[in-house]
Order: sequence, then C-alpha cells, then structure tokens
Amino acid sequence: MFDQFTPKGRILAAALDCAAAKGWDQVTLLDIAEAAKLPLADLRNEIASKTDILAVLMRAVDDEVLKRTPKRSEGQTSRDALFDIVMTRFDVLGPYKKALKSIHVSGPADLALARPVLASMQWMLEAAGIGTDGASGSLRVTGLAALYASVFRTWLEDDDPGHSRTMAALDRRLRRGESAIRNVEQVTSVVQRLAADGPAFLRSVFRGRPTPPPPPPGQSSEAGLP
Repeated sequence: MFDQFTPKGRILAAALDCAAAKGWDQVTLLDIAEAAKLPLADLRNEIASKTDILAVLMRAVDDEVLKRTPKRSEGQTSRDALFDIVMTRFDVLGPYKKALKSIHVSGPADLALARPVLASMQWMLEAAGIGTDGASGSLRVTGLAALYASVFRTWLEDDDPGHSRTMAALDRRLRRGESAIRNVEQVTSVVQRLAADGPAFLRSVFRGRPTPPPPPPGQSSEAGLP
C-alpha cells in the first residue's frame, strides 16, 4: 500500500513497524526517522507530528479502498455496498493489525484526527452511492464514524480468518444505524419544512391534507379559509 520509493511512504511503513515493535506512546519521531532511514529534518518536511502520520495513513487507506471498490452491481442495496466497502477497509488494514492495536491502546485519539476520520467516512459513503450533502449527509457521516469505531474494536480482537465476529457486528450496526438515521431524517425533514413554509405547513399537518399552492398575485393567502 505504501510507495517506499517516496519519503512519505517510507515514513508510514516505518511508523507502523515501530508501533508493532513497541507501544505507540513510546515511539518517537526520531525512532520513525531512523526506521525510515531519513534525517530528522527530512521527516519534518513531510509530517508535523505522530498525529499527522495517522492522518496521512488514513488518507492512504482511503485511496487503497477506493481503488479496490468494485462498481456496484445491479440491484445491490446501498447498505450491502457499504458493508462490502467497510470489510474491504479491514482487508487493507489486515497486515498492520498488530501496529493498529498498539496505536489503539495508546490512549484517546487526538481531536485533530476528527476531520480526517470524518473525511474517510464521507468517501466510504460516497463509494457506496450514499449522499453526504446537507444536514442529512452530515448525519450519515457522523453516524458511520461512530459505527466504524465500534466495529473496528471488534475487528482488532477478531482472530478468525473469516472475520465472522466482525461481519456480524458490522451487519448488526448497519441495520440499527440505517433505522436510526431514517428516523432522524424524517424529523429533520419536518423541521426544514416548518422553517420554510411556516403556518401553511402547520395547517397541512393538522388538517391532514397537502399544503395549498400559493395564491395568485393580489389575493390573500388566507382567502377561503374558514
């Protein structure tokens, strides 16, 4: 996955090797530079911190997953496509599981990783044909981030070559998340219509009939109402 003919690729590979060899919290930037056979000054030209390395790693994983993602088959649901994409992500990460365990147990993630994590989730959704625009899109992105974090923890402890525990957890969480997001989107749709249409929308809700079309110019919108 890493082009080790480039400094950045060598840094990523070296960082994961160091994390697999000892706790990530004990790994220094000097350790990574030496493992990558780069002067510390050259390392600094490529990355700013260990957190920055993790952000670059996520981007590299995104690229590999998107390369491996096949075109959606006819009739495949978005949820099934997303299931395949997340499992592809775990396949990509598989060779680095020992290093990722070290990183995971080193402590809470730096808040600076929030943006790259959400960007990764956005691209996973887009690859599955699930829109990420607007308020509903933001809900999907944050929902997938929470789902992925939960299933990732299961994957780290899943030693079955077939990843049966991981697949079961992912399928269960996707079904729950799909239902939860649908309910939230319905509420969001009502709020948005209320904000846009105001009293006319409220009348249509309480009377159980569609909102009437706007009146012609010069005629009051209240004309004809009892």
